[in-house]
Amino acid sequence: MKYSNNYILYPVNRILERAIAASLGLLSEELVEASSPDSSVTVADIFLHTRGNYEQRSFSSNILEPLREALEALLTDEYRQQEPSAWAETQDRLGNIIAALAQQQRDVELYEKAIQCFSNALEEFSQDKSPLEWAATQSNLGTALQALGRQESDSKLLSKSIDAYTAALLEYSRKETPEEWALAMHQLGATFHTYGRFLKGNRTFQKSVVAYKNALAELDADNYAFELTATHNNRAAVLHHLGESEENPDRLEEAIRSYETALTVCMEQQLPFHLAVIIRVNKATAQNVQAELTNDTVLADEVADEFELIIECFPHALQPLCLKHCEEQLKKAQSQVKA
Repeated sequence: MKYSNNYILYPVNRILERAIAASLGLLSEELVEASSPDSSVTVADIFLHTRGNYEQRSFSSNILEPLREALEALLTDEYRQQEPSAWAETQDRLGNIIAALAQQQRDVELYEKAIQCFSNALEEFSQDKSPLEWAATQSNLGTALQALGRQESDSKLLSKSIDAYTAALLEYSRKETPEEWALAMHQLGATFHTYGRFLKGNRTFQKSVVAYKNALAELDADNYAFELTATHNNRAAVLHHLGESEENPDRLEEAIRSYETALTVCMEQQLPFHLAVIIRVNKATAQNVQAELTNDTVLADEVADEFELIIECFPHALQPLCLKHCEEQLKKAQSQVKA
């Protein structure tokens, strides 16, 4: 089964930002002063929220390597013996920072080092004695495994990621830790989606839809505008692929409605404009599949018009591969109309 391209959105990694903020005291004043992000608008801004699990906007990425060196210098055997919990917390912070470097460099070895850091932390954090710290580390481990599994197309890593998020959700609850619970559910949905694509398994896609639906129960536009947008979009992306797998127009109709909800939240909350364009591309792609399944030439004509508009009016908001995708989808819709 060949699934059509659609684009998932990645929230800012709040845990990574907290890890950086908590570690800045280890750096020189000069480095701390240079830690602010570049506020100028660059071409890289059209990749915002599309690059992966370690998106962060609060700090310059140039301080990741100095922070890594500073944290590694702290992690002595003596420190572990004297303050095991603080040592484990440092391992956790280091894991997130190394994983962010790994994402930047697409470096398998760095991802493996990050995963080892989280495993080290879990040697000190136990579910019985420090349940929330244990859950947070399990969630961080799940995120690193998910990122590496997606990069390497490795279903075993994705299965381990699912196990780690599932473990975290043994301690996180909607009532006691709503933010952590919702964000872990979101990431579990993302992992099930990617895992389902490799397995070509509808049941795994269905689990992804359920996880995203759970996350939506706790996310609101006032406090989690981007997370809410991303969850609606990403849930739609799973339904989109599930509809293709089942050859089910009703699933595609549900996906289209979810994309529309994501677009509404995105526009109402004035999120970066390129995100709205990406969601429109996703929606039109799903409609193209729907038109093909139902032999609906009227819909195919509308889809062709939509892709023409996107290509002509918003080229500045499209990544190069996304522009190519739009051109291919335009030809597909036009072919359906001619046929």
